[in-house]
Amino acid sequence: MVTAAVVAMTAFAAAKPATLSVARVHLTGPSGTRTESVAVTGRGVTVYELGGESSHHLLCTSSACLKFWPPLKVAAGGKPSASGVTGRLGTLRRGGFTQVTLNGHPVYTFLQDGGRRGVATGDGVVAFGGTWHVFKEGHGRTAAAPVTAPSTTTSSNPYGY
Repeated sequence: MVTAAVVAMTAFAAAKPATLSVARVHLTGPSGTRTESVAVTGRGVTVYELGGESSHHLLCTSSACLKFWPPLKVAAGGKPSASGVTGRLGTLRRGGFTQVTLNGHPVYTFLQDGGRRGVATGDGVVAFGGTWHVFKEGHGRTAAAPVTAPSTTTSSNPYGY
C-alpha cells in the first residue's frame, strides 16, 4: 500500500510542469559574491546554463556532468512555464528525458547548491567544456561575463575548479 502511494506521488511529481520564476539569490563562487535577481525553479532553486552550449550543440553529455548539473526536466509532452522570466521557453528531448531550454540553452541546477532556495554556488564554475552561469533576471541571459579558465592543473575536484 505504501509502495503504491509512493509510485502515485512520484508519477504526480513527474507530471507537474516545470516552472521558472525570478528570485533574489546570494551568489558565491568563482564569479564573486553578490546578491542578484536570477531565474529559479518553482521551488526557488537557482538554474544555470553552460556557456557555449545550445540545444543544437550539447556539451554536458557525460553521466558525471549530468550528476553534478542535473537538467531541469519536464514530463514528456509537457510544457514549461515562466513568471517574470522573459525569453523563449522550450524543451529538448535527450536520452530518456525532456529538458527545459531558455532561449535555446538547456537549463540545469547544481548539485552543490543542495536544492536550497536563494543559493547559487556554481556561477563562474569552469567545467565540462565551458563556464556555468546563472540566468539573469528578466532577460534569460547570464548574469556574469565568462570567467577565464584557470591555468592547466591536475585536480581531483569533480567540479573542475
